[in-house]
Amino acid sequence: MSEPHWDVIVIGGGVVGCAITRRFSFAGAKTLLLERGRDILSGASKANSAILHTGFDAPPGSLEVTCMQAGYREYLDIHSRLNLPVLKTAALVIAWNEEQLSQLDGIVSKAHENGVADVQQISGLALHKREPGLSTKALGAVEVPHEYVIDPWSAPLAYLKQAVSVGAGYCFGTEVKSGAFDGEYWHLNAIDPDAEGKRYTGRIVINCTGTNGDNIEQICRKPNFEIRPRKGQFLVFDKSANSLINSIILPVPTPTTKGVVLTKTIFGNLLLGPTAEEQEDRNTARVERKMLDELVAAGTEMLPDLTNHEVTATYAGLRPATQFKDYQISAEPRKNWIGVNGIRSTGLTAALGIAAHVEKLCGETYSGTANFGQAPDPDWPVMPMLAEHELRAYQKGDGTEIICHCERVTRGEIEAALNDKSLPACDLGGLRRRTRVMMGQCNGFYCSARVNELTRDKISPPVVGRGEVRS
Repeated sequence: MSEPHWDVIVIGGGVVGCAITRRFSFAGAKTLLLERGRDILSGASKANSAILHTGFDAPPGSLEVTCMQAGYREYLDIHSRLNLPVLKTAALVIAWNEEQLSQLDGIVSKAHENGVADVQQISGLALHKREPGLSTKALGAVEVPHEYVIDPWSAPLAYLKQAVSVGAGYCFGTEVKSGAFDGEYWHLNAIDPDAEGKRYTGRIVINCTGTNGDNIEQICRKPNFEIRPRKGQFLVFDKSANSLINSIILPVPTPTTKGVVLTKTIFGNLLLGPTAEEQEDRNTARVERKMLDELVAAGTEMLPDLTNHEVTATYAGLRPATQFKDYQISAEPRKNWIGVNGIRSTGLTAALGIAAHVEKLCGETYSGTANFGQAPDPDWPVMPMLAEHELRAYQKGDGTEIICHCERVTRGEIEAALNDKSLPACDLGGLRRRTRVMMGQCNGFYCSARVNELTRDKISPPVVGRGEVRS
């Protein structure tokens, strides 16, 4: 059989890659997603604070704020159709000393410049009325009414499922190593987990590889940026701590980081983090006891009652920071290549906006090549509801037993994720992100044996999606 030729090949299956695959598939492009992990969200996108940002504190006039606000609007426009939850918490930027208090006016001014007009400063008295659990050291705050918490894993899964419904393909366990452009097509060389060579051919390549972005960019051109991985470590407190705050608690940001955040999660826990640590390793984010102890100390200083609640999980992720503050998105006019790089912690919010920007950039740069035609109407899958504040499968009764009692995950939910015809869970991490199984207080101690039984012969690399056989 002849090698399939694609209109667009997207490298990288994080949230941005999934959103871009969706956008180009909707535009009629025959689109393929290549991901070196064994499921989507295997890299930077699997570890974040899951906040849907308004862009109130982004650099005014930046590409970042433009994409964030476009992504924010589109997410709120489509989330109900996809059964994606939103927890409408609002956010408070807290001043803990006089110097930070003096900076609150500037934060409000920046928010207004960014078009977020409902941001306002509130007094210490009003703050403590809103958040009685906070330390008395909190002096005042900026209120951001429309910062929300979302499900960081179901959203990109929904994006890719929609893309697959109109013919997009995907190949997991596929690491792109090199490539050549012949003037019309890119020929990308990749390897699978068994080190077997694969070749993929497409007219346009879009690089969304996160912490590996500058390395992959060199397949086409010398990058004008350098990825400088920034590690963020997080603590997840037991669900009993969820009621300690009502809003997302943000610090006054510094030039290098947004700082340590306290927030509810969509899953009913309390999240503390991230740290911001530069490192050379692009692939591994290790949790370190010393830094976690410092996080606990910082958290209990802000919220003293945290000492009475247990940490049930820790995790770390890498952000693909560069030497620049803004996103690094550009097209190479002569080589049908678009680099989507430097997408840091705001990528979850901005993903849909980035996808729209990249589609526009592609049309402007490759007007002849990017005339894709019309795609069929996409499916609007009803995603499994994992939000603690919404009605879950175990509450509605799906006719099956609960397997994971910490997170109340049913056998029906696990089987649905494993047997999904368009995009099944492809490894244990993917299954956990789709269902929350083994992610509760016992970390799988009680349910892992049963999960192993249910997944036997269901998960085996390499995993290939429908696009591999589409001609």
